[in-house]
Amino acid sequence: MRLLMLGGTEFVGRAVVEAALGRGWEVTVFHRGRHEPPAGVVSLIGDRTAPGGLAALGTGSWDVVVDTWSAAPSAVRDAARLLADRVGRYAYVSSRSVYAWPAAAGLAEDGPLVEGSPDDGDVPYAEAKRGGELAATAAFGPERTLLVRAGLILGPYENVGRLPWWLTRIARGGQVLAPGPRALSCQYVDARDLAEWTLDAVAAGLSGPYNLVSPGGHATMGELLDACVRVTGSDAELRWAAPDEVLAAGVAPWTELPVWLPPGEMYDAMHTADVSRAVATGLRCRPVAETVADTWAWLRSVGGTAPQRPDRPPVGLSPEREAKVLAELAASGE
Repeated sequence: MRLLMLGGTEFVGRAVVEAALGRGWEVTVFHRGRHEPPAGVVSLIGDRTAPGGLAALGTGSWDVVVDTWSAAPSAVRDAARLLADRVGRYAYVSSRSVYAWPAAAGLAEDGPLVEGSPDDGDVPYAEAKRGGELAATAAFGPERTLLVRAGLILGPYENVGRLPWWLTRIARGGQVLAPGPRALSCQYVDARDLAEWTLDAVAAGLSGPYNLVSPGGHATMGELLDACVRVTGSDAELRWAAPDEVLAAGVAPWTELPVWLPPGEMYDAMHTADVSRAVATGLRCRPVAETVADTWAWLRSVGGTAPQRPDRPPVGLSPEREAKVLAELAASGE
């Protein structure tokens, strides 16, 4: 198989490239040259947002293109149109954010969607991903387009900062504010499992939308944070707090305490997706302990500080805020 990866030097794109190379596929990576692509690929340099930026893709043919673009849908439109006659299938890594808010608990792929246009420029994330879906489908047709609607993505090379923040915080030791309940299920997908499923799916000729996160019950907040304690070898003590305690302290779910959402509307939207369609077509999710251990090993290999996407704000509770909340909890006797 011949793969064209649009991107491919960071996080999800890199996981796709490494998975394809591991299968012996021929891989071409189209990127801006800001990061070194994995060894063994053909490297094409270009910036899809610049005039003439797709020139390097003017020739060549591939069996499949995988695209993780998250910004202006018009960039997906232009690339897809250029490649439609020279590529067999288009896999667009989209997002479950394309579902109209609020996304109901247990929502499957037939849920209501946000509005979007393939001709849009800079628009909010949900509309951008939906516009990207429409752009890819318009150029390749529904039978040749795979829409990978990912939820929370974790794993090595993460450049958003969620799991790296927890690992770094827990490695520092001491009492750690742990948002409960411990048994609260969380849905995510390891970038490498997303990559393997996507490559399997395009090889099998699958098309249309698929929710791609772990099945409900695959992992809990307790299992995630316990794994962080184990792999870091830290003396950290997880100080579990009930959701109402965390919220009463003014701590922001998801951003100040990454991954975690209290039960309710946002939790239903992010952590209760129906993924039966993906599971039926081969989605396999590795244990949370493996994702945590491999992310820690990678984080140490890059000096302990994860790269940060410039279009995403840093996440995590500051040490000062955490200490204040912990002190308040102790004073209240909770």
